[in-house]
Amino acid sequence: MYIDAHSHIWIPDTERYPLAPGWRRQQMAPESFTDEELMHHALPVGVERVVLIQMSFYGYDNSYMLDAIRRAPGRFVGVAVIDQDGPRPDLEMRQLKGVGVRGFRIYAKNQMPSDWLGTESMHRMWKTGAEEQLAMCCLIDPLELAALDRMCRSFPETPVVIDHLSRIGVGGKIDPAEVKALCGLARHETVSVKVSAFYALGKAAPPYTDLAPLIKSVYDAYGPKRLMWASDCPFQIVGEHTYKASIDLVKERLEFLSEDDRTWLLRKTAERVFFT
Repeated sequence: MYIDAHSHIWIPDTERYPLAPGWRRQQMAPESFTDEELMHHALPVGVERVVLIQMSFYGYDNSYMLDAIRRAPGRFVGVAVIDQDGPRPDLEMRQLKGVGVRGFRIYAKNQMPSDWLGTESMHRMWKTGAEEQLAMCCLIDPLELAALDRMCRSFPETPVVIDHLSRIGVGGKIDPAEVKALCGLARHETVSVKVSAFYALGKAAPPYTDLAPLIKSVYDAYGPKRLMWASDCPFQIVGEHTYKASIDLVKERLEFLSEDDRTWLLRKTAERVFFT
């Protein structure tokens, strides 16, 4: 019925799936969140397919995510992490497309917000994204939206997905200027937004209805066909937060959504971007 457009998975077996340099097992919290454990939360609320996002623990080694896709190719697709500063990311992008990857996570790292998309390597990624219809999945803050806007003008055919409402409200405050900046990118028809990570935004407490005005603004700008719900598990199931509370905000509590709108947010948009 539904698609979760963003969840991470990992496994305690660090011999078979080694952690990237600089990461230690103590940083894996929870210790385990396998694809089976993910579906234990997802299936009871009607989520049958998931877009898996490469976990930072593993760096550029996407092996565990790819193995999960091989085990259940109709259930999972992937968003991989590769070296966005490498000389030929386009070659790896095309290779990974053949094994179930439909997007690539990019972020500013330690670069200035105005400069993070300006490298030759990043331009190769965006050109390949347009040619292969592979999404650039952006983990970014509002300060980095201006650079993204310029890149969308340069590569108007590249699919773009902005994660977690651009993390507006992480500090507890919904800044109208940041909302305006995010909504401004709706001028680019290939940009979609993940309505997700409710546990971290605004009051950061279920039932998350304080986020309704933010989501309404984004809905008015983008329309339902460019919005997709996602959990950001396992972080959505810590403490008072639950998987069900996340999806219920879209299913039951956003009164401005029609039933058709909910179908787009909960399935059709992610299906179009990642599963076709």
